Amino acid sequence: MLSPTDLILVAVLPRPRDLEIARLLGWYRVPLRTAPKVVSVDYLAFYQPSAFGARGGRIEFIAPVRGHELATRAELLRDEADHPRAGEEYYKIQLGPLEKLPRPVVAGKWKRLTFLYTTGEYLSKAKTLNDLVVRSEERAVLWRSLRERAEQAQQYKTDLPDADIDPAVLVALLGIKEMSRSYEAEEQEW
Repeated sequence: MLSPTDLILVAVLPRPRDLEIARLLGWYRVPLRTAPKVVSVDYLAFYQPSAFGARGGRIEFIAPVRGHELATRAELLRDEADHPRAGEEYYKIQLGPLEKLPRPVVAGKWKRLTFLYTTGEYLSKAKTLNDLVVRSEERAVLWRSLRERAEQAQQYKTDLPDADIDPAVLVALLGIKEMSRSYEAEEQEW
């Protein structure tokens, strides 16, 4: 359940298919090259653009964030293996179940949105996207919280032991056939 202090990332869902992926498969993708600085948030709120027709220009759903990892677009969307950005890295943000907001947050005067940070308190009171913008001294608190999340994520990465693992051993341990194919291709390139 959403609490007032939860950190929320409002993110655009380009197409209705992306909402179905979030709902059925439990993940959302963000291109690494255009990603916001911090993806370690408590919830994602999904902005539905005009591609959603009559249900566009609003936020209707949120989902708790369970974690994230990097993957290529081709790994995420296997049916789009020939896509021009198939080899690019994306954050794959794992989600809990989608929750419908009691009332949608409408775009109002806003025409475009990619990412916006807000809090549970602002989201629960918002009627329009403009109501999600954190202002004044609360803005400093929001940015401090985001910096702490970023530092925690960095600390997590640096706490991992440095170890050179032979890719063949890793493949054997994990039993991943696809990894062995990618390592074989890399070895041929060298």
